[in-house]
Amino acid sequence: MANRFKKFLIGNPIASSEEQHQRLSKKVALPVFASDAISSTAYATEEILIVFLSAAAAGAAAYSKLVPLAIMVVILLAIVVSSYRQTIYAYPNGGGSYVVSKENLGEMPSLVAGGSLLVDYILTVAVSVAGGSAAIISAFNGLADYRVELCVGFIIIMTLANLRGVKESGALFAPPTYLYVGSLVTLIVVGLYRVYVQDLPPIEHVGEAKELIEQQGAITLFFFLKAFASGAVALTGVEAVSNGVPAFQKPESKNASNTLIMMAVILGTCFFGISMLAKELEPVKDHEGLINDTVLAQMAEHVYGGRNVMFFITQFATFAILILAANTAYADYPRLSSIIAKDNYLPRQFANRGTKLVFSNGIIFLATMAIVLIVAFGGKVTALIPLYAIGVFTGFTLSQTGMCVHHWRHRGARWRFHMAINSVGAITTFFVAGVVIVTKFTDGAWLPVIVIPLLVIIFKSIKRHYSKVRTAVAVEPGYKVARKTHLVIVLVGAMNRGTLNAIAYAKSLAPDRLIALTVAHDDEEAEHIAQQWIDYGMTVKLDIIHSPFRELSGVIMNRIDELDAEDADDIVTVVIPEFVTDLRTQWLHNNSAFTLKAKLLYRPNTVVTSVPVVVD
Repeated sequence: MANRFKKFLIGNPIASSEEQHQRLSKKVALPVFASDAISSTAYATEEILIVFLSAAAAGAAAYSKLVPLAIMVVILLAIVVSSYRQTIYAYPNGGGSYVVSKENLGEMPSLVAGGSLLVDYILTVAVSVAGGSAAIISAFNGLADYRVELCVGFIIIMTLANLRGVKESGALFAPPTYLYVGSLVTLIVVGLYRVYVQDLPPIEHVGEAKELIEQQGAITLFFFLKAFASGAVALTGVEAVSNGVPAFQKPESKNASNTLIMMAVILGTCFFGISMLAKELEPVKDHEGLINDTVLAQMAEHVYGGRNVMFFITQFATFAILILAANTAYADYPRLSSIIAKDNYLPRQFANRGTKLVFSNGIIFLATMAIVLIVAFGGKVTALIPLYAIGVFTGFTLSQTGMCVHHWRHRGARWRFHMAINSVGAITTFFVAGVVIVTKFTDGAWLPVIVIPLLVIIFKSIKRHYSKVRTAVAVEPGYKVARKTHLVIVLVGAMNRGTLNAIAYAKSLAPDRLIALTVAHDDEEAEHIAQQWIDYGMTVKLDIIHSPFRELSGVIMNRIDELDAEDADDIVTVVIPEFVTDLRTQWLHNNSAFTLKAKLLYRPNTVVTSVPVVVD
């Protein structure tokens, strides 16, 4: 039944030999790896306005700074994309910032980069899904009270879709991504046409929104930098293509590079266009979330003349791209965690592929942590954004610094030019990371500042554990295991088929010593089992432990220690007879055997063997 249910949810398993056929073409890879970056156009401009209007109290003066700030973000995007194109060709096996840092900067920088990216991907899912829910709530305000439930439901749907395989999820997510790009471009073109040709006036506001826009104040350098830090979230997801190069069809690096350029053109054009439109239409959004409608929803309603078909198409497309933007994290988080796990910094389960050739454990862990964030922060984009950009720009800085070292070491064609690009990128993104930390520290940016170093400590402790285990079990060639005497202990409860089968099995092992061990809670019980032993003609020595306080596992462990001490060279095998019934009734039976096996597992030189009696 469990297998049928699993097959229903995620489909038929895929053979390892089919991995090559699961790779992505450029038209499918774009929505898979670029939806996160492209979707940020739905909230990046909004986050800038929230800083200006709510924090700086600048009122209408805030809109004059939108376009210059958008130009700064687009220039930053060009620098970062130019750098990551080089990373794609230099490291075609993927891994992005983590791999570049590991090979060029050393262990600690690579762990910081890896931790930053893992935190960023979890936040990508949380922010994207929260943004998608906000788009739906903007269209249907009555759903505002169900924000968290909507977010959790969407995460579960995304998780199931990705567990079905990369190719299947990519084909599923491609149409909504292209629909969003089309609807956004339409909104920008129609909106700018109506503004500059038809003289469309700004949006008229009432209530709270009117009060915000009528405020008078100056935009200080601090708030300008804070707004820039909020707008810089538009770059989140740019590194995703470099992390997932192996998922592309051949030639991998060329296809990945072209996809990265397409993503940058779409992202830069749409972000700049939305910022220009917002400057003219003057939408309003507050920090407290009292205004439910998103900036994009306000502009769409104003441009299209009401909540008509075009408005709802824009909102549906925005909702779809933001929900599916989480797919970038679903594509890259499991792949990156598998690379880190292969280096023994994460549990090795993260390196295992599931039945659909995806890293299932990474997908499930990602979804779980994203749900925790959604519940903790109430599913609000503004509450999650301050946590977002630090990991992104930390990874950018380390990756580009690592590429500078890479160019210096290899000194290939035009290495000085390439090194100059990466140097500018490293300095710029380092500055942006500092701005984010300083301006948003009290808003929640302190959390990743603590979490990322904590992750590095966890990585190193896992590595130490694996190194310790590897050292403990390592042997030199020619190593021979010395023969040891063998003590077999059969645990006996009562005389039945299970006990007799267990004793027969124990005799077949031809041990040096064979002892049956039972626990009696009073003298009457001890006499009863001793008499049964005689009645059945058993020749194996019976050792009865008296336990007046009805303890079982503790007295058995102590007696095994005493028997083992009589001959220190013994390998001890504990044979446990067990009755196995239908899953529906197994819980009705005494499960003390599980407790004993768990304790014996940690006892040196001890083997635990179950002899099952299957009851049909």
